[in-house]
Amino acid sequence: MEPSSGQNGSALLEQVKKSTPPPFLLKTYMLVEDPQTDEVISWNADGSGFVVWQPTEFARDLLPTLFKHSNFSSFVRQLNTYGFHKVTTARWEFRNGMFLKGKKELLCEIRRRKACANRQDRDRRRDHQTSSDNINAGADEDRRSSSSESSLSEYSNLVDENESLKKENGALSFELSSMKRRCKELLDLASKYAIRNNHSNSTLTITGNNNRHGDGSNITEEEAIGDVVRKEEKGLKLFGVRLADGDLYGTRKRM
Repeated sequence: MEPSSGQNGSALLEQVKKSTPPPFLLKTYMLVEDPQTDEVISWNADGSGFVVWQPTEFARDLLPTLFKHSNFSSFVRQLNTYGFHKVTTARWEFRNGMFLKGKKELLCEIRRRKACANRQDRDRRRDHQTSSDNINAGADEDRRSSSSESSLSEYSNLVDENESLKKENGALSFELSSMKRRCKELLDLASKYAIRNNHSNSTLTITGNNNRHGDGSNITEEEAIGDVVRKEEKGLKLFGVRLADGDLYGTRKRM
């Protein structure tokens, strides 16, 4: 049975993948081969590996040009996924049996380890989740800050309103005290006027009573005062003070 066209296409695609080195390896090989970057990254003495001589400059100046990031640790993790290992702790030297000077065609033999690839995917997802959590946390912080500012503004408004009410209450209290004082002065004035008027009426009444007794007898002072009091009980009052009948119209009765 002859293979179907679909199977032929899959086999061809797989063959193309095997004959084409991964982009990461090609870019790394280009950096190591470039003589202009030898002060930063270059082959080791025998060409069996490469050395990153200046990691800071490498991350700052070279990584962004080919790998779109400037994270040296991420670059090292990528090397690990393709089977590279660090040779010595004294410097950043990495080796892979198929990554050799002058043997670029061997790059097709380097395969990415699946376990490492899965772990890298998990790391990316974790980093993405961490970034999302940080964004959400920032949004929550902004909402809390906005709520706090709103509460502070409301508190300030309440304080201002309370101060305004205190001032208004003080003005009303002063006005009430002033009105009470004026009312008392009016009552005192009316009381003095009534007492003076009553004294004058009493004197006139006593004199008139003495003149009415034609038999020459004299009425006592107590009887005269009692007669005046009885008459005044029929008069009107102003602010609780009794006035004579004539005072209601501004005149006094003549005896």
